[in-house]
Amino acid sequence: MSKNNASSGLSHESIETNNFLMIVLILLVLLVGGLVEIVPLFFQKSTTEPIKGIQPYTALQLAGRDIYTREGCYNCHSQMIRPFRAETLRYGHYSVAGESVYDHPFQWGSKRTGPDLARVGGKYSDNWHAIHLNNPRDVVPESNMPAYPWLAKTLVDASVMPAHMSALRKVGVPYTDEQIAKSVEEVKGKTEMEATIAYLQVLGLALK
Repeated sequence: MSKNNASSGLSHESIETNNFLMIVLILLVLLVGGLVEIVPLFFQKSTTEPIKGIQPYTALQLAGRDIYTREGCYNCHSQMIRPFRAETLRYGHYSVAGESVYDHPFQWGSKRTGPDLARVGGKYSDNWHAIHLNNPRDVVPESNMPAYPWLAKTLVDASVMPAHMSALRKVGVPYTDEQIAKSVEEVKGKTEMEATIAYLQVLGLALK
């Protein structure tokens, strides 16, 4: 009996005193726990299938999403309304995974300095968004959001759109050959301001 106790104590001690072994075992536990939580999500329809009404972004909307990401808008604006009464009263229907199946990467997050943008589509006019992006305090005096005047002066790089859409098709976004072929013409001559507004105006329209 004492021999068994001594053996167990020695084994326990060897783990605690061996930094490398401890790190390996911790990583193993985290890996198994992560797999148990994450892998089942890939087989649930609620997280892998688009909700009714969701369509892949047009070329112009996709270009706007890239600008939105590039400018770090997600650092202050989340796109996830929580399923709490106060949240849904203020922003609308709570966010569901099926809204974001075509988003790579998705824009959900817990950070919210500015308003949630998951349901911003159609809430304001294009002109309002243009003024807001050029100088937020012209429409929201208390805003601490920086201005983005260069968006109105910079044209979208249309040449990258076919490659971008082709890459997204490889990860499951159902773009057709026709959509990819027409993407350059769709965004040619458009400003980054127009593209960003096109993206914002489509957010949340499929789920009310």
